[in-house]
Amino acid sequence: MALTMRDVAARAGVSLKTVSRVVNGEPHTSPEVVSRVRAAVDELGWTPNTSARNLRTGRTGVIALAVEGLRRPSLAQLVEVFVDEVRRRGFDAAVEPTRREPGRLTAVLEAVGTHHDGVIVFGEVPAPPPAGSVPPVVVVGGSGAALPYDRVDEDVASAASLVSRHLALMGLRRPVLIGRDRGGAFEADTGEGPSPVLRAALAAVGIHDVPVLELSGAPDREAGLALSLDAIARHPDTDALICANDEVALGALAGLRSLGIDCPGQVAVIGTGNLVDGRFASPSLTTVDLHRLYLARAALDLLAERLGGSPPAGPRSVTIPVDLIRRESTMGRRAT
Repeated sequence: MALTMRDVAARAGVSLKTVSRVVNGEPHTSPEVVSRVRAAVDELGWTPNTSARNLRTGRTGVIALAVEGLRRPSLAQLVEVFVDEVRRRGFDAAVEPTRREPGRLTAVLEAVGTHHDGVIVFGEVPAPPPAGSVPPVVVVGGSGAALPYDRVDEDVASAASLVSRHLALMGLRRPVLIGRDRGGAFEADTGEGPSPVLRAALAAVGIHDVPVLELSGAPDREAGLALSLDAIARHPDTDALICANDEVALGALAGLRSLGIDCPGQVAVIGTGNLVDGRFASPSLTTVDLHRLYLARAALDLLAERLGGSPPAGPRSVTIPVDLIRRESTMGRRAT
């Protein structure tokens, strides 16, 4: 016998109307009840009848995910988590590659209401919203202003503090920041050098005047390899590489190996993003975990409220906590 919404309601101990409100992303349901309904949906493996819902509501039942591309593992893994969470909530996900072209992103935003109900944008929003009312859009990450849109960001201050204190604990006093990415975890501004947040966190543990080697292309492993070689050539006394993301960090590990430099014995490496590949690198990679699932749930909660018919006035901002995952690429060091 096919599962129904009634089965979900019975498992969660709530009414049919409550299940309907949660599945349709309607507001004014307590977080505890939402969690119970979602748990019941997961336990039973129930899938909402999106066709019936769409006919009833006049919506498409589709959430667009606007992302520059999927070649970078960090973005691919992030989008995968979002797709799973969108589907778990009874919607379909449409991944829209923008190739960092403002025109492509503008087209996605203008298609709200016809091709999809709302948009999650990963990174910057270079274009103003279409004329008229602000469409249901949530911006995830990026260093620039989100304009009138809701946004979800990782806790940059906490990330910078965790990294800085860990470096100090390991006795690392001469780090180089490599692969600076304008949309990276530490880039809360567009000035020169490390962002004020990272600069302040490093200064708090007595580390000053940190050299920065910026990206000239994509923040990937090739860049990490090249920049690590450059960092050692320019700053031979460096004892740590703070990398813009895990992809750059994995490239940096390869660069150090090619030079015969022991990691972490001579130079430690730390990344950001907690990519799966970092667990299996040699040495395994110390990294800042940005909690992709928490990002997805927070962003889709904001979007659900916008779609619920009574959106709050003005843009909202949610900050997601981060953690430092300590692994071999720094943990072989001892304070000196």
